[in-house]
Amino acid sequence: MFDYATLRVIWWVLLGTLIIGFAIMDGFDLGTAMLLPFLGRTDSERRIVINTVGPVWEGNQVWFILGGGAIFAAWPTLYAVSFSGFYLAMMVVLLTLILRPVAFKYRSKVPNKTWRSLWDWILTGCGFVTALVLGVAVGNVIQGVPFHFDEQLRPFYTGTFFQLLNPFALLTGVLSVAMMGMHGALYVATKTTDDVRKRGILYARLLAIIVITLFAIGRQWIPSIPGYEITSAVNPLGASNPTNKTVITTVGVWLNNFSTYPWMRIAPTIGMLGPIAVFLLAKLWHSRFAFLCSALTIFGIISTVGLSMFPFILPSSSTPSASLLVWDASSSPFTLGLMLFATVVFLPIIIAYTSWVYWVLRGKVTAKDIEVHQQTMY
Repeated sequence: MFDYATLRVIWWVLLGTLIIGFAIMDGFDLGTAMLLPFLGRTDSERRIVINTVGPVWEGNQVWFILGGGAIFAAWPTLYAVSFSGFYLAMMVVLLTLILRPVAFKYRSKVPNKTWRSLWDWILTGCGFVTALVLGVAVGNVIQGVPFHFDEQLRPFYTGTFFQLLNPFALLTGVLSVAMMGMHGALYVATKTTDDVRKRGILYARLLAIIVITLFAIGRQWIPSIPGYEITSAVNPLGASNPTNKTVITTVGVWLNNFSTYPWMRIAPTIGMLGPIAVFLLAKLWHSRFAFLCSALTIFGIISTVGLSMFPFILPSSSTPSASLLVWDASSSPFTLGLMLFATVVFLPIIIAYTSWVYWVLRGKVTAKDIEVHQQTMY
């Protein structure tokens, strides 16, 4: 049905869709967790906050699993390089993803203030660290990661964990924290009442200002960052071999796609207007519309990164010509075609049952709910 080049672009779009889906769906879980001690001042209020995401957080992690599976099957070289290069960072994320469900399950099992406070701060730390590390990873991808291939096309990562914590990557990390925090605060505002809702609105507006500021700083910083440019012919229909090309670094080249394809400017425009709309709508107490604008903000910011880098997926800062492109890092046409068929069948099912779950669980979480269901709610 599709030629090899088209399949590769389709899977690049699908990979971006899964990443955005994870950031939107699991992002408000992380944001809710990191703001837990600030949105809830009493034990009852904190239980209200936890139970806004309690029934759905496990299902939201489906997007994380889908994204990892897609990278493994559709982009095996990307999987090999990124998971080996970001190994320690991935272990930190996995640790937080392991601790988070433990905190959810055990937090309210013992009616002890110290016990519950400990798990509250573990939830907060898990949400903050996960959002920060994922944002730092994106910042490093934009700058390029030090890796190369040997004659057998085995990837070798030559960087260190602390090299990942460079100034630009920390900027994108803090932007990720603010973005997901804003998303989580608005979700809590849509699911709660009274003081908790008021605090959700307050923190959402504060974090929207931070998102606007950091995104604007990043926009001014990007022109001074070396980007990557292909200087040899690339066959979109050719076999996957990331060594069959020549790439150079050029300052400011990451903005070229927006000049060549003006329609791509929609992404950064949404990324900037989204948090502005959040700030204004939240002030008017339209939390549901503000939450939708927060989701659009995430879409716009992540799309901006992907579109600016196309056709690069993972540049190499140490050996630019080893950078991974959409055209030279994918699986075979048969694998991509088979996976596309499976995606067409199963992705609508996932979206349908997720929508049904949210419809069934619609409504607000109140102090009365916590009081009536002391033993069954988180």
